[in-house]
Amino acid sequence: MHFIVIGRDKGDGSLRKEERPAHLEFVARQQHLISYAGPLLEEGRMIGSLFIFDVPDRAALDAYLAEDPYFTRPIFETIEIYESRRMVPESEPGFLLAEAERARRA
Repeated sequence: MHFIVIGRDKGDGSLRKEERPAHLEFVARQQHLISYAGPLLEEGRMIGSLFIFDVPDRAALDAYLAEDPYFTRPIFETIEIYESRRMVPESEPGFLLAEAERARRA
């Protein structure tokens, strides 16, 4: 199951700087759960984080978030979590065309 997690930093981002080494060390050990992650940038300045997780369920996501220093410390003003499913790139050839046909019939 894929989850999109968007965290927007509090204040000037100083808490991010404090927690960044511990966060990166944690992610290095848990990166098998992450399809994509990186900072949200505004004019070159980090203002938040974006993660795309591939985990079995919401409980697995919550277990990850309960350990990651970026989420255990209050560095984010807001955190948004969405379920998603992978469409592109296709996981199997023809998937998008088949999905288009199902959408036409719906």
